[in-house]
Amino acid sequence: MMNPFERVSIIGVGLLGGSLAKVLRKLGLAKSIVGYGRNKANLNEAKNLNIIDDVAPDIQSAARDADLIVFCSPVQTIAQLAMEMSPHLKPGCLVTDVGSTKETLVLDMEKFIPDGISFIGAHPIAGGEMSGFRLSSDTLFDDAHCIITPTDKSDPESLKIAIELWKTIGMHVSIMDAKEHDFIFGAVSHLPHVLIFALMNTLGDLKSENYDRITSFSGAGLRDITRTAASEPAMWRDICLSNKDSILHFLDLFQETLNHLRSSIEQENGTLLTRQFEISNQHRLKLIGKI
Repeated sequence: MMNPFERVSIIGVGLLGGSLAKVLRKLGLAKSIVGYGRNKANLNEAKNLNIIDDVAPDIQSAARDADLIVFCSPVQTIAQLAMEMSPHLKPGCLVTDVGSTKETLVLDMEKFIPDGISFIGAHPIAGGEMSGFRLSSDTLFDDAHCIITPTDKSDPESLKIAIELWKTIGMHVSIMDAKEHDFIFGAVSHLPHVLIFALMNTLGDLKSENYDRITSFSGAGLRDITRTAASEPAMWRDICLSNKDSILHFLDLFQETLNHLRSSIEQENGTLLTRQFEISNQHRLKLIGKI
């Protein structure tokens, strides 16, 4: 078990921030936990439940004397908050995050974080489409994956501590370049979310001759594949804007694939259509580990 931090500040006590506070408390990894964020109800509930010890009135107070600061706020808020807190950071403090995009954030943080302070980007792949402190859990990170994105400027000792932290709370850690991270997750996470949002926007208001809401006839399949359309809009706005290039690249690739399917249907080419669906079946089997 790693040595506990004297003071941990969690910026944004929602699903991920709340879960992190709970597991740090459960494992005794923090002697004091401070919360800061926009949602005062979340912060007060966390304090009343003894998940955090104090609520910081401002970002400067959250930074002061902290050994570990974890940004769990929307990704496009992090750099500005870091700039505001930077004069108040304790020498030797480790700063990390839980954001879903990394390249722009890592570059910004290395500009704003002063010498003697380490920023180690992290992306714990945990949680679902629903958000909020009330859904937080001290088991959220169990057996899940965490991507850590150091740079050649990262302090080796701080990197070691960051890896140990996420492993200690139950995660499998992989090290990855920030640019490659955004490319990979642009494909396997961000593109699917954008497509599902688009699908729901296409179907949501469709009417037929006799029915005003045709989605009322949908089965479990549509509900299953559109689950992620319930995700937090502001969070996904930030993800799309901060990983624009990768998402646009994969949208173009998807459009090509969609055009091939459309052409096969339009030409009534059943052989080609069947082949395309068979290829998809094989990719799905690989995804779930059956091949």
